[in-house]
Amino acid sequence: MMRTMIFTLILGGLLILSACGASSSSDSITGIVWQWTSVTDRTSENETMASVPHPEDYTIVFNEDGTLEGKADCNTFSGAYSQDGGFAITLGAMTRAYCGEASMDTQYLQLLGSVSAGGPDGQGGLALETPGGAQRMMFQDGGAAE
Repeated sequence: MMRTMIFTLILGGLLILSACGASSSSDSITGIVWQWTSVTDRTSENETMASVPHPEDYTIVFNEDGTLEGKADCNTFSGAYSQDGGFAITLGAMTRAYCGEASMDTQYLQLLGSVSAGGPDGQGGLALETPGGAQRMMFQDGGAAE
């Protein structure tokens, strides 16, 4: 519980600094292949965390021009993002193949479409949250995008 409060304070501070122009979070998240590693659900009384078995299959790349691209298991997607007054992702074109029963592709895309806050986590990763911090997606740096 204490770790959650500390993380929330750090993320909030980063977002405030970003909004004030003291930090350039858009620069720090662009050009990197972000790999989804976990999701924490805080919608019930008992917080739950699920690890992503194959983070390299769930990626997102934020481009400097405001566009994005990524992979959701066996599918690919593109779209746009904005950091004006929050953090928003608009998913665009995507393939819609069936990736198997164990795939997390549907959950991943639904969460991305609901993101309202996000930025660097201060430890080399990326955190994206749905409204009110109900779900928190964590990403690791998978290297430079091509």
